[in-house]
Amino acid sequence: MLAYQAGIANFDGAETQVYGISTDNIPSQKEFADKLKLSFPLLSDFAKRQVSADYGVLFVDRGFANRATFVIDKDGRIQHIEEGGGAIDPTGAETACARIHHKKAE
Repeated sequence: MLAYQAGIANFDGAETQVYGISTDNIPSQKEFADKLKLSFPLLSDFAKRQVSADYGVLFVDRGFANRATFVIDKDGRIQHIEEGGGAIDPTGAETACARIHHKKAE
């Protein structure tokens, strides 16, 4: 999350929006966001874990989701996925967003 926060201008420049989604509850997310001074919203998938399940990253038996980054275009299509340790590095997402923005500008 710190890497995404540090590079937030790269996403703003590509007309994108960064969201963090986790299976944590809202009070935990607020504390986390305050501690890291995040400027982008964190969304909770705590109650039903439906988003995590729908995107195929939920470990049902453990009740939490695999770390993943999804780049979704304005039409709702997934354009890029990073999972596991690579999801904390925003480089792939930045590149995907820049490509989408470039295609739009053509």
